Amino acid sequence: MEPLKIIDHYYRKDTQAYQILVTHSQLVTEKALWIAQRHPELNPDSDFIAEAGMLHDIGIIKTHAPDLGCYGELPYLCHGYLGREILETEGLNDHALVCERHTGVGITAEEVIKNKLPLPERDFVPESVEEQIICFADKFFSKSKDLKKEKSLDEIRKSMGRFGQKNINRFNEWCELFL
Repeated sequence: MEPLKIIDHYYRKDTQAYQILVTHSQLVTEKALWIAQRHPELNPDSDFIAEAGMLHDIGIIKTHAPDLGCYGELPYLCHGYLGREILETEGLNDHALVCERHTGVGITAEEVIKNKLPLPERDFVPESVEEQIICFADKFFSKSKDLKKEKSLDEIRKSMGRFGQKNINRFNEWCELFL
């Protein structure tokens, strides 16, 4: 499976959205593979991480995020489950779950309901070690600011603060596990 061929099917190479997606995804994938290599005791599937890391944000094209060159109709928060739908049509069901579950440190059905989020009422929480590694690695890189700058742990914690202490705690657990 070649992730760039799948991306090429949904994105034009000469667009801002393509450049942002591919650059961001490469950085996230490199970070995720670095983490996987450092933790053989977790038995992560590095081949899967390499593929799913490149595809984790494929759903942004269906959202309304003009700063990213995306002119879909749905809010950006929906990009995870929209990516799942895309990858399921490609027959990549395990990769699709990474798309759906990588936002923030995961979003529970309870949070969807409580915060009236524009998401289906179900859990969007990373489960497998590969999902967790990709989700964690994703926190280090932005798509909207300096694409190639890796955020510090403090910057990540500060940005997560607006979503509550529970999310910071989950991130801190991953720091202990993966760093």
